[in-house]
Amino acid sequence: MGHILADDRSYHLLQQRLDRNITGAPYSPVFIKILQMLFSAEEADFARQIPLRPTLMSELARKLGMEEARLAEMVSSMAKRGLVFDAEYNGRRYVVLAPVVIGFFEFTFMRARNDLPLAELASLFEEYMLQDDRFAHSVFDGSTQIGRALTREENLPGDMYNEILDYERASRIIEEASLAAVSLCACRHKASHLGKACHHEQRTCLTFNQGAAILVRNGLAEQIDKREALTIVEQSKEAGLAQIADNVRHGVGYICNCCGCCCGMFQAIKTFNIRNAVVTSNWLMTVDPNKCRGCGACLKACPIDAIGLKDKYAGTESVLSEAYCLTDLCLGCGVCQPACKFGAISMKPRARRVFTPETAFDRYIAMAIERGKLSNLLFDDPTRLSHRALGRIFQAVENSPLVRHMLAQEKIKSVFLHTLVKGAKKLAGKPT
Repeated sequence: MGHILADDRSYHLLQQRLDRNITGAPYSPVFIKILQMLFSAEEADFARQIPLRPTLMSELARKLGMEEARLAEMVSSMAKRGLVFDAEYNGRRYVVLAPVVIGFFEFTFMRARNDLPLAELASLFEEYMLQDDRFAHSVFDGSTQIGRALTREENLPGDMYNEILDYERASRIIEEASLAAVSLCACRHKASHLGKACHHEQRTCLTFNQGAAILVRNGLAEQIDKREALTIVEQSKEAGLAQIADNVRHGVGYICNCCGCCCGMFQAIKTFNIRNAVVTSNWLMTVDPNKCRGCGACLKACPIDAIGLKDKYAGTESVLSEAYCLTDLCLGCGVCQPACKFGAISMKPRARRVFTPETAFDRYIAMAIERGKLSNLLFDDPTRLSHRALGRIFQAVENSPLVRHMLAQEKIKSVFLHTLVKGAKKLAGKPT
């Protein structure tokens, strides 16, 4: 990269830093333009030196040789723009660099603002995310994902209703949250600046617990009570939106109400055929052929085109159509069920329960292992020469064919993951 101008160097280094995150940020001239619009040169140079895991402000100030007051000022400014996360624990302030997703893409578009050229940014993000499949694969490669589908609990048959677990229920996630907040759907808001907005409501993105507190404090979301959060989910269901939640069992951080036309996760499925970009629910759509009239309403309702029509014969002369489920694609979200006016669609349990990580920390490590980025998590301090050297060595071992083959074995991966998470939690403490 000898041709890179000195003024641009910080942005290229920041891109490399962001690409070390588990959801990645592959190089593109378009992405460099995005960074230049969001970060000043000074902020880019600062951001590339922030570790990927929560770091004490006092410790970071010491490592960077900055006055803590000046560092706090920069962090506060960047946090209000969604470029970093800052949080307090036991009276001490921590900071971590926000990834692209879920991170500064969403935080750029989750509110109305006049401090940025949103139309230009929307066009750049659209090009970066959809110009080829590199970004989509950097985010969604692997079996562990950031989002999972929730089924519509109220539509399950009576004998199956008790089988649905608390973390699978949108209502229970909201009821158990310590705090709830709402913001604009970043995907639909971005689409509106491209002249491609659908008719669905934008104020539908829900966040919970500590994540909600951080967003509310920085003006990125609006605090609401649980009753309003439940109302937003119910209205979204009536509008035919699918509920996609944080892929964890405990401390669920968000519920998105997603449409098939704008959602970035759904676009990865439909545009690049990344069929596991969203983890399915434990339920599967099924069709009663005796009730199906082949009207196609369920096809229009499905956000990822997981339903097809096939011919069926009625007698010897007339030919009718019948809906069928593409089982390897179906999310089990249940959006199709109320769309059917003939009662032909129901939800049935999948043959095997879907794995859901216990916490965000468990999910983070599982994703790091699957994407060959565990070394980035273990040796993530760019200010230390030892971390950079050890990281390169560990990455070479981690991505060797033998290790990749071993970690592809479910039993080995499970034991390794359990041991690593247990040790990492003990080492890192509650700020994780």
